[in-house]
Amino acid sequence: MKSTPSRHDTPPLIMGILNVTPDSFSDGGRYSETAVAVRHALGMIDEGADLIDIGGESTRPGSQPIPAPEQEHRVIPVIQRLRECVPAATPISIDTTSARVAEAALDAGADWINDTSAGRDDPAMFALAAERGVPIVLMHRQGMPDAMQQNPQYADVVAEIRGFLVERIEAALAAGVAQEKILTDPGIGFGKTLEHNLALMAGLGELVRLGPPVLLGASRKRFISALCREPDLAALMPATCATTAIGVMAGVKVFRVHDVAGNRQAADVAWAVRGAEG
Repeated sequence: MKSTPSRHDTPPLIMGILNVTPDSFSDGGRYSETAVAVRHALGMIDEGADLIDIGGESTRPGSQPIPAPEQEHRVIPVIQRLRECVPAATPISIDTTSARVAEAALDAGADWINDTSAGRDDPAMFALAAERGVPIVLMHRQGMPDAMQQNPQYADVVAEIRGFLVERIEAALAAGVAQEKILTDPGIGFGKTLEHNLALMAGLGELVRLGPPVLLGASRKRFISALCREPDLAALMPATCATTAIGVMAGVKVFRVHDVAGNRQAADVAWAVRGAEG
């Protein structure tokens, strides 16, 4: 499955998160060793993950940029080993804003690019995606990770993010990225308050109607923690499943999650209900 999923008549995909970082917000340091990371990825696939998203740089609020060579040191051995273990039909995604890292990951066996800057941090990213013909996720982010949660403001968060995504889609197309290779992501938690995130969840249908498949990354996010009054982010699987079900009903096609088994069930049930609605 090297191509981007059509937004029509295809069940939602579950993207398992594999952070090979020491400081990611929920699981930093747990999968820094290659063997442990690969074992976790294989476990997520057994639980129903359709693809695996591997990142070597935390983008949590307050995080600092990681140089490309260090990102490569973290992710390339994992991608190489995992590519040897899983069928070619199971895509591997590289989570990075660096075209250098993305290129090295594609050479190592990755199939998708997940760019949280939507091509803004590295102008070479769109050219790389176009040249390789791979799917690329364009995510909205207000500000840089180190300061993005310092008083983010919008007049109309759904309308503004919709406009941003339209502009980035057009930029990707102008760089030669095929339309069917583009996905969008509203960037839950990336420069948004609790109220902004709730408005985005309620307005997912507006973003789905843009055309490209939408990816939702709400897993264990702090707005869920605040709503549930649960400081232990690892305990937020049931709440994350709720966001997955909401997303399926709105037409979202890819869900980036830490807890695969529960979200696979939530997506499958919501998809069945959506199908019953016609």
